[in-house]
Amino acid sequence: MRVIVIGAGVVGVTTAYELFKDGHEVVVVERHQQPATETSFGNAGLIAPGHAYSWATPAAPKILVKSLFKKNQALRFKPRWELDLYRWSLKFLRNCTTERGNASTRNKARLSVYSRERLHAIAADTSVPFANVRRGLIYCYREEAALAAGVAKMKILAESGQRLEAIDPARVVELEPALSSARDELAGAIYCPDDESGDSYQFTNNLANWLAKGGVEFRFDTEVTGFHTADGAIRQILTDQGPVVGDCYVLAVGAAAARLGRKLKLNLSVYPIKGYSVTMPVGPSHRPPLLGGVDEKNLVAWARFDDRLRLTSTAEFAGYDTGHRPSDFEAMFLSARNLFPEACDWSQPFYWAGLRPMTPEGSPILGRCHIKNLWLNAGHGHMGWTMASGSARIVADILGNKEPAIDTTGLTLTSR
Repeated sequence: MRVIVIGAGVVGVTTAYELFKDGHEVVVVERHQQPATETSFGNAGLIAPGHAYSWATPAAPKILVKSLFKKNQALRFKPRWELDLYRWSLKFLRNCTTERGNASTRNKARLSVYSRERLHAIAADTSVPFANVRRGLIYCYREEAALAAGVAKMKILAESGQRLEAIDPARVVELEPALSSARDELAGAIYCPDDESGDSYQFTNNLANWLAKGGVEFRFDTEVTGFHTADGAIRQILTDQGPVVGDCYVLAVGAAAARLGRKLKLNLSVYPIKGYSVTMPVGPSHRPPLLGGVDEKNLVAWARFDDRLRLTSTAEFAGYDTGHRPSDFEAMFLSARNLFPEACDWSQPFYWAGLRPMTPEGSPILGRCHIKNLWLNAGHGHMGWTMASGSARIVADILGNKEPAIDTTGLTLTSR
């Protein structure tokens, strides 16, 4: 079949890969000039099933209220005159119970573990480089009580078959020498040896190039403006470059899913949650961390991509705005420089802000909808890089009338 994939972020391009490997004729339509220009461009770089916790917890509402008065919280709500924000936020708050949060964590963990396997399969098949480090990730705690809570919380992921180890500061420094200067400030960490890191931007672009050489068509600078439908199916996509016709269509447009979905009368609860990242160069004289990780107190993540160090932080309920100022990055700089002061050239920051396409539950929407020949691959939130490859395989399986390799409960519209 001729399948049109809308979107060339990491989710769209991995979907194109799986459909191509299944023998379909694949066309990818993307409004930007190249792949991975939006959410996949500057994300944390962590491939982290060991951190697949739901953001919707009983503590989240209080944190969001506090953010109205406390500027530098990592999770914050910025009121604005936008009805979608309040509709989505109410759905999010309804998921902030222990039962629903645990269910979301299990769903995300199951998909994340499977997705890591699929990522390895794609990497082995294509040999595309993406600064991949498979030595585990380290989740650092600065206070004993927080560490104890983290150890208790990790049991839900251990039940999903993940290897997680609570370690003391000595073991932290043994695994990650770059943290030696902060040893006395750490209560310990949780080490997940199977987690890893890599540059999703590099991966997506290199995979797109590999696919293009194999015959997948990429139509860049092509904005989808609407759809022509008849008898409950899409007949063609309308774009600013003319119509695009296929037998099947996959919607994989990240934070734009809800807006584009409205043109098809789809009510997708996908809302953009803003995140910030900064990337600095690493030179021969620097002592960067070898492993990626997270400062759990300040919710700052880091990952090294060869000669660059990436820091990410903040989940801001702020609509579709991607603007930023240097002051937005002060808290993450302070946290990271405290942990590894000699890691990089701190004087050469590249600032970026992007939108995470979040569902209220935290897990993506995969597979069929009421439109006969449209499949969804949307709403991956802060774990799009982790969950992309598995989501792509699931959508390709459902499109091909195959049974997915894992239980899709909580991942499809029919199971919600």
